[in-house]
Formats: sequence, C-alpha cells, structure tokens
Amino acid sequence: MRAGDSPNQSGIQTELNKRIRTSLLFLLLAATSAAQEGMVKGPSVTMLPAEVTAIPRGKAGSVELQFRVSAGFHINSNKPTAEYLIPTTLKVDPPTDIVVGKIIYPEGSQMSFAFAPDEKLSVYSRAFAVSVSVRPLSSVLPGKYEFRGELKYQACDNAQCFPPKKLPVQFEVKVVKTPPPAKRNPGQSPHVHS
Repeated sequence: MRAGDSPNQSGIQTELNKRIRTSLLFLLLAATSAAQEGMVKGPSVTMLPAEVTAIPRGKAGSVELQFRVSAGFHINSNKPTAEYLIPTTLKVDPPTDIVVGKIIYPEGSQMSFAFAPDEKLSVYSRAFAVSVSVRPLSSVLPGKYEFRGELKYQACDNAQCFPPKKLPVQFEVKVVKTPPPAKRNPGQSPHVHS
C-alpha cells in the first residue's frame, strides 16, 4: 500500500490489476487458439519457385510449374469425376507478343473418402506439376519476361470441402535468339571420280 492510500483503494487497485491480467491472458489464449486453428484448418496449395526457362523466339517451349498441397488435404484434379466438383485450373496472362498455348495437367489419383465412400474422386494430393506451352513471336526482343496468373482450386480434407481459393502464380521465361540453321555439306555425286 502506498503512502496516502486507504486500505479500500489498495484493494480496488489489486482487483483491477487482476482483471487486467486475466483479460490479457484471455486475449492471448484466444489469439493463440485462432492461430493454431488457422494452421490446422487452413488448407493451402503453394507453388515452388520455378526455374527460368530459355525459349528461342519464334519457337514453342514448355515451362513446368510445381505445386504442393498441404498435408492432410487434397484438391480436385483438372478433370473431376462429377460436374458439381470444382476443377483445378491455371490461368496465365502472358507479356505482349508471347503466346501461351496448351496447359497440360496431370491425371488425378482416384481416391474415395469418408464423406462419399462409394465414389472415387479424381484428386491431387501432396505434389503435382502443370506444364505450360509458351511461344514467343519471332519479333520479341531477347531478354527475361515475367508471367503472372492464378491457380484456382478447391481443397478438401477427409470430412469436408473448403471454399475455393486462388493462388497467385509467377514465373519467368528467358527469350533467346533463334540459333542459325545448321550448315549442310553439298550433296555428293553418286559417280565416283578418279
């Protein structure tokens, strides 16, 4: 008790300090619980860093993008087994004068889950790769070009599905000069000259 404080004021101050500490402890526990719940309940797909792919201008090349699904979850493949399931799709916005061609998705694994034990679903789990065909026009200047896009997916665990998400996608292509055509030797005469 401080000098000049009455016993009643000291008791009120002690009670107030206890309530503040209890409130702070409650907020800390609630925040920790929410963070842990977010880690457990937050299914996600991540993109691994993509290597820069060199592609000659005027020619088509392929860029392979690697993705990872968080443990304990799966996502529908690009060709799910039922119309009501949301397919995994990649959309890419190329730089000017570079054409994005066919996007090739892997086949999904056929799996059944507790929420539909008699139905096989086509899904991706753990790691999967998507291949993107890229063709710079012959007028494109050599250099590095950045591509942006998004992977749309819906993640599920063994009991439920979560709202669809979009993962930002980014990779680079290095456009290089087209190598000159190989020189051929002139044709040989079928006649032997002595």
